[in-house]
Amino acid sequence: MIIVENTIVSDEFKSACFVCDLSKCKGACCVEGDAGAPLEEEEISILEDDIDYIKPFMRPEGVEVVEKNGVFDFDMTGQYVTPLVNDNECAYVTFNEEGIALCAIEHAWKAGKTEFRKPVSCHLYPVRLSRYKDFEAVNYHKWHICQPAVENGRKLKVHAYKFLKEALIRKYGERYYELLEKQINDRK
Repeated sequence: MIIVENTIVSDEFKSACFVCDLSKCKGACCVEGDAGAPLEEEEISILEDDIDYIKPFMRPEGVEVVEKNGVFDFDMTGQYVTPLVNDNECAYVTFNEEGIALCAIEHAWKAGKTEFRKPVSCHLYPVRLSRYKDFEAVNYHKWHICQPAVENGRKLKVHAYKFLKEALIRKYGERYYELLEKQINDRK
């Protein structure tokens, strides 16, 4: 394991190859699973403040869920997550002409309507964070629907920590990423 600041990073994360291949997976991580995407408490406030700017980019059924139930929900363990449409896809999912699932929040961000890009858990995927009293665990999550991303990462020779550089910096900062990269490189 790698210890960086107040995180413990799984060894698998440093060696795993990963680059999303939406043409093959079609954004399945946005439509499959047993709960919505994990949300941080401060993200709920942002969604509540900016939902009127995000709604024009959402599908009607997503808007309906958010208007009826709010911008977040709870998973089976009581954690904050994005709400789901028909207990299936994320309420914030939208689809392009090729049927690829995309994020309405990110569309609003790209259009300059919000400063919130998307939930950090989505930006960090395939990393999942687990919070403990004194540290946060940074774990590489394996999911069969992401096999095209693993194959693409191997083909391109891109490790998950490099693919997720921007997301890791967003979550933990530049210094954190530099320390992580140094520790990984020192172990090669």
